[in-house]
Amino acid sequence: MFWRMIRGTLLRQKSKMFMIAFTVALGVSLATAMMNVMLGVGDKVNEELKTYGANINVVPKDASLLGDLYGLDEGVGINDKFLKEEDLPKVKQIFWGFNIVDYTPYLDTKVSIKDKEKSVNLVGTWFDKYLKLSTGEEVTTGMIHMKAWWTVDGEWLKTEDADGVMVGSILAQRDNIKIGDTLNLKTKKGSRDLTVRGIFNAGSSEDESLYANLSTVQEMTGLTGKVSKIEISAITTPDNDLAKKAAQDPRSLQPDEYETWYCTAYVSTICYQIQEVVQDGVAKPIRQVAESEGSILNKTKLLMLLITILCSIGSALGISNLVTASVMERNAEIGLIKALGGTGPAIVGLILTEIVLTGFIGGIFGYGAGIGFTQIIGKTVFGSYIELAPMVIPIDIVLVILVTMLGSIPAIRYMLKLKPTEVLHGR
Repeated sequence: MFWRMIRGTLLRQKSKMFMIAFTVALGVSLATAMMNVMLGVGDKVNEELKTYGANINVVPKDASLLGDLYGLDEGVGINDKFLKEEDLPKVKQIFWGFNIVDYTPYLDTKVSIKDKEKSVNLVGTWFDKYLKLSTGEEVTTGMIHMKAWWTVDGEWLKTEDADGVMVGSILAQRDNIKIGDTLNLKTKKGSRDLTVRGIFNAGSSEDESLYANLSTVQEMTGLTGKVSKIEISAITTPDNDLAKKAAQDPRSLQPDEYETWYCTAYVSTICYQIQEVVQDGVAKPIRQVAESEGSILNKTKLLMLLITILCSIGSALGISNLVTASVMERNAEIGLIKALGGTGPAIVGLILTEIVLTGFIGGIFGYGAGIGFTQIIGKTVFGSYIELAPMVIPIDIVLVILVTMLGSIPAIRYMLKLKPTEVLHGR
């Protein structure tokens, strides 16, 4: 009898039940999309931010110490402190190597152009370096990927181009340098002619510098196999109290804390692991970048959570009106059930079962629509699909139950106050 009454109600009030299912579906679809994006947004936001430069600097220990003491720019102007180029492939072989998106070394030196007395900064680096690691992994990294926002007239240098150079826009304008010009660059070790392949605009002090392949600058300076510093772009997890404690001194951690910290992609963890493989190197986070990433990520997640909560509240309000209208139409039926001995809890169970079943039907369609919304957001905002989080399914189930029950509260209160004698007599 119980299920026959439910089936009869669903058939008789098809329009209202459809509207309840639609309201639930709308709320669940938006909640599903927001939760999937919220749970998958971390890597996507970090990947987007990686296109705007490095968040870790690696410099020689002595250069780092002098920088701390005297406020010097680390890795720049301290020409007798170097890292070994042979350690560079090891950066991708640390525990969190897959989180390192791009990295590139730099070797700085001062050169004079032709007969000009004023010297300029010449930087040797990788532009599009192919590496085959001892693990069998193949990696392509360098400036082209690290400095994606640079605008370049002409072309980027190629790895095999030992006689090419790129010129900053400010320097090119000041010295009237054009693409195709040959520059005679003089160092303490001699001079060399390099051809201008491109003129770049970085929007910073780099626009006053020259960039050439690392091997070219090493040869010009006699510093084969040496680099001044390494810039690394890594996907990291926002810092918490544990990460901040470890950043001060990892040795202060308890064994279980150390294991948790070491196996989480905090910026301090990645820096620590880089120092383990780069001889005499100190890895330091670029705090402005690292902290901005965490702040943006947390604010994005908070926004998604607020949208999910507001969607759920809106669905509950919509269901409340629909269920109340449904119960008011069934005054006579509910009054008759009470007159025949039906108890309040039994009638409440009947109404809730009807609404929850309808809600689950709407929830199934809403989840499917939510998956579609998730991928639309992923492709539109991040340019790639977002991986679905399995834990969203049980959250949606709980959400449907809560929304339908909360939305039914006003109708249930109205129904419990209903007196059979008044209803059956038309009052």
